[in-house]
Amino acid sequence: MENNVSELLNRLSESATLAMSRKSRELQEKGVNVVNLSLGEPDFNTPIFVKQAAKQAVDDNYSYYMPVNGYADFRESIAKKFKRDNNLSFTADQIVVSTGAKQSIINVLLSVLNPGDEVLLPAPYWVSYVEMVKMTGATPIVIPSSIDNDYKVSAVDLEKHITDKTRILMYSSPCNPSGSVFSETELRAIAKVVEANPKLIVISDEIYEHINYTKNHFSIGSIDAIKEQVVTVNGVSKAYAMTGYRIGFMGAPLWIAKACTKLQGQFTSGASSISQRAAKAAIEANPDDVSYMREKFEERRALVGKMLNEIDGVEINKPQGAFYMFPKVSSFFGKSFGDTTINNSDDLAEYILAEGHVATVSGAAFGSPECLRISYAASEENLIEAGKRLKSALNKLK
Repeated sequence: MENNVSELLNRLSESATLAMSRKSRELQEKGVNVVNLSLGEPDFNTPIFVKQAAKQAVDDNYSYYMPVNGYADFRESIAKKFKRDNNLSFTADQIVVSTGAKQSIINVLLSVLNPGDEVLLPAPYWVSYVEMVKMTGATPIVIPSSIDNDYKVSAVDLEKHITDKTRILMYSSPCNPSGSVFSETELRAIAKVVEANPKLIVISDEIYEHINYTKNHFSIGSIDAIKEQVVTVNGVSKAYAMTGYRIGFMGAPLWIAKACTKLQGQFTSGASSISQRAAKAAIEANPDDVSYMREKFEERRALVGKMLNEIDGVEINKPQGAFYMFPKVSSFFGKSFGDTTINNSDDLAEYILAEGHVATVSGAAFGSPECLRISYAASEENLIEAGKRLKSALNKLK
């Protein structure tokens, strides 16, 4: 029997973040001490009150099939959270709970897109966006930005890329990988472009909402003129250190919510019952209850920024959210050490792993090939050690 995978699978690339984490793990298994700064995972433990809710759910026998779109009372809580934190008005039947925000996004794409449709992706974009779009048969249209404009595209940039095939605009704010945050003014300008294109749907990925150092998160879906064109995606993985619980959710126009529920019913059914009860406790809490994580990330941002600024050839901005630095490193392209020549950011990430034993991710995976993504969701001790190793490895390139 021939072991031929499908054409669909052949169209997809392996997740660059997971690939680098795998390579890091393989080195560690060989006894190499690697500092892994490739994954976007908080290094905090899940808050105690969330753990208690999960334990209570076990005792209360939440062990049976749940509604495909999530428990009704959990969806009610999510609707209240959206109103409290984002000024978004949803009913419970406009909420769909999924196995992580990643599934929420692919649910929307599969429910809305047809082959030949176009999806606008401001770069840098999250690593899986392009592959998800390719899965649907639609075409990703990448809109470049640069460190000079804080890795953000403008309303004018978007307008230039809209065609009669444009169906979706998808972005994250705070952004993974750049940490950039769209301001209310910037999003209101973008909303004018959306309003002028009524068939355009916006997917606003706000998973890093509570890791926002500006303290002024703004949701584009709160703009009344386009609220029926916006899907807001969020979850509990980042703000509440619940990556393993796998709970994401969306608020959407009712027709999209119904479509996603239908689709999810044939793939995964509902998300974990125990995780839903834990996530309900998380989002019902005051966001200030987990502000200590954001405060610690902000301290680490300053630490990593200082270390990177001390490395010749590395150019950084000051990210306003999330827990990543996204330095411009193209000055190292064309340089060599030993038998290794750096032609691009893929080469540089591989070199840093091999020579410095620090795992980062090539910016090419995020649509910005002149950059590297460095996660500072790690201990101060590990970050300091990583900074020393990065400086040593990069200074060897001539």
